[in-house]
Amino acid sequence: MKSGRIKYFLAALFSVVMWGFFAIPLRAIQDHPSEQILYYRILSSLLITWAYIGLFRRKQLQADLDFLKAEEKSGRNRIIFLSILAGILITGNWFTYIYAVNNVNLKSAAFAYMVCPLITAFSGFLILREKLSGFKLIALGVASISIVILAQGSARDVMWSVIVASFYSFYLIVQKVIVRIDKFNMLGFQLIIAVLILLPFYINDFTSIPSDPYFWFIIIVISIVFTIIPLYLSLFALSGMPSSTLGIIIYINPIVAFAVAFFYFHEGISLYQLYAYLLLFAAVIVFNVDTIKEIFFKMPANNSSGISPEPD
Repeated sequence: MKSGRIKYFLAALFSVVMWGFFAIPLRAIQDHPSEQILYYRILSSLLITWAYIGLFRRKQLQADLDFLKAEEKSGRNRIIFLSILAGILITGNWFTYIYAVNNVNLKSAAFAYMVCPLITAFSGFLILREKLSGFKLIALGVASISIVILAQGSARDVMWSVIVASFYSFYLIVQKVIVRIDKFNMLGFQLIIAVLILLPFYINDFTSIPSDPYFWFIIIVISIVFTIIPLYLSLFALSGMPSSTLGIIIYINPIVAFAVAFFYFHEGISLYQLYAYLLLFAAVIVFNVDTIKEIFFKMPANNSSGISPEPD
């Protein structure tokens, strides 16, 4: 298997595994309002990202600016529009997820990332014309069954799950369309959009800057470990694999999140939920069977894997 294919797959895998543990730092500061956590998470992420770009990625930034200047006006406007839209979508995802974890329940937030892969995979098929092999269709069917099993609960929880999932699913679709722009620079631009969106709300809600050092420690951890790194890894993975493939790998997220809920927060999980998660895990394996064969058994994948070859 080409090293490029492995790195795209592993980047996607690591990003969703990291996000699966996100509830731990969130619960540590759950006494703070969800919007306050979001404000300082995004502001800290913005400052850290642009400090890194300024220190280590100035050549990549200049290359992107030169590319945009050389583009025709229509192409340049399209990139700018899609980048702004992506910033809006990821901001909506961040806020609704934090709200769901701290004000609804952890299971509803985790369930969102079970709905998300279905929306992403089908959107990639319908909008981006990404191919879905027979194995992948079977995997989506298995995942759908597990979601139906788990949806036998609160309508409110399901509603919040769909809202959170939709924001992130369409964010991935938009990101797949944006090409020729460095992914880390794109992340920095999207954080600027997020800050501009939230600035009026922050000014309206502002009372005082939190003085608790522990709060700021957790915010920095969230910014680096649960925002910048996994988001960049997911954007990088999208440059070498279809959004549907990344979408199905996201199923690892709720599996990890529910494990955290059960083993760390001691939230109860019923037997039917356990069966449903096992179905989800099986769906991930079936959907990525070609990639897994290449990684572990050194068998060449067929063309249905949908993973782009490493660029020259």
